[in-house]
Amino acid sequence: MFKKLRNRFLIVNLVSISIMMLVAFATIYTITYQNVQRETNMELYKVSDFYHSPYNSSKMPRGEGQGSGTGGSTGSGSSSGSDSFPSDAMGGDNGGPGGDPNSPPARSVSFMIKTDDQWKITDTHSRFDMEDTFYTEALQKVDQNKVGDSERQTGQFALDGTDWAYVVDPSGDGHMIVFIDVTAQQGILTNLIYTFAVVGLIMLIVIYFLSRYFANRSIAPVREAFEKQKQFIGDASHELKTPLAIINTNADVLLANQEDTIANQAKWLHYIKSETERMTGLTNDLLYLTQMDDSRSTMIHAKFNMSDAVESIILPMEAVIFEKNISLDYNIEPNLTVHGNSEQIKQVILILLDNAVKYSGPKGSVNVTLQKQNNDVMLAVSNTGEGIAPEHLDRIFDRFYRTDSSRARKHGGHGLGLAIARSIVDQHKGELYARSVVGEGATFYVRLS
Repeated sequence: MFKKLRNRFLIVNLVSISIMMLVAFATIYTITYQNVQRETNMELYKVSDFYHSPYNSSKMPRGEGQGSGTGGSTGSGSSSGSDSFPSDAMGGDNGGPGGDPNSPPARSVSFMIKTDDQWKITDTHSRFDMEDTFYTEALQKVDQNKVGDSERQTGQFALDGTDWAYVVDPSGDGHMIVFIDVTAQQGILTNLIYTFAVVGLIMLIVIYFLSRYFANRSIAPVREAFEKQKQFIGDASHELKTPLAIINTNADVLLANQEDTIANQAKWLHYIKSETERMTGLTNDLLYLTQMDDSRSTMIHAKFNMSDAVESIILPMEAVIFEKNISLDYNIEPNLTVHGNSEQIKQVILILLDNAVKYSGPKGSVNVTLQKQNNDVMLAVSNTGEGIAPEHLDRIFDRFYRTDSSRARKHGGHGLGLAIARSIVDQHKGELYARSVVGEGATFYVRLS
């Protein structure tokens, strides 16, 4: 059950994070793509404007800058890059070395094709030597169906392993198509996708193991509570099973001797009454614990004299402790006050003192001390006896837990006293713990403020 719960938690967590990562990556990619397209179009329009400029037209030698204009082929000089423009027109972003504003950007690998209205090549120009077939193939990649009569039309295509962007401008009776190399820009987008894929995969692997770790930690308290609940139900059923069996047996004896007098049957009735009282005490303790856990008990907290509370519990028990041949010593520092519910704190004192007396060895001793410790009040109840083994110290405050079940039953305990004491102390934001040396005795400490 808990494995399925953990797996569901992992699936939900991974799916949620994957969706958020996809949305984040898609957003970053979209923004980057738009920026790249914007920069590409700006550069494309800049190169196109250069080819449109009157300055450029006047500088272009007729025999070298224009093709034959027939048969869709170009003249011998139409593809010569270095001879088509003067050297001062091949400069940087803002022109050549002389700062000619009509020069195409030096970082742009570009070329131009002019066509008639039937899309036959009439003129070409490039800064680099290119084959005539290359111009023809590039023109075939242009989406001619989307070209309007007056508006610029842009697009992109791949040719011979290079990515090109183009813009088609209506030019008189034909078209002027300007191409620039955008392989670097497309490489940025491709690398971005690969980076996202690798980073996303690594992050999912890391998140999986982190989610699994925290899922196991998150489920651990649920598992522990579930196991405690199962144990609680089993222990409660076991505690109730014995008195119910005794009551049932004694009732059968009474029914088998219906003609006998009540006086003769008194023994069986006393057994029934004793076990009924035992069950009543058990159910009251369980109900009290439930109320404490659910915080339904209405406690009135106020400052009270802790020293008087301890003495009010010790004094009535002195006679009982004396009858059991157990010595009692106590050292109560006067006028110590704490904030809380005095009746519930008295119940804690009574539980600890009663346990100390029950589990004290023959001719043993019980010692109670109450003193100021820093800003807190410390109550210590210790006894001599067998003590508590280290493996039991952390569990003796669990419900129905007993280090020796047979001995506890002989003393009439249910294993709920210390659990009640812990619940009360927790409600008072205090601390209850035990220290013990096996074979010597044990000491229970209550720290309150």
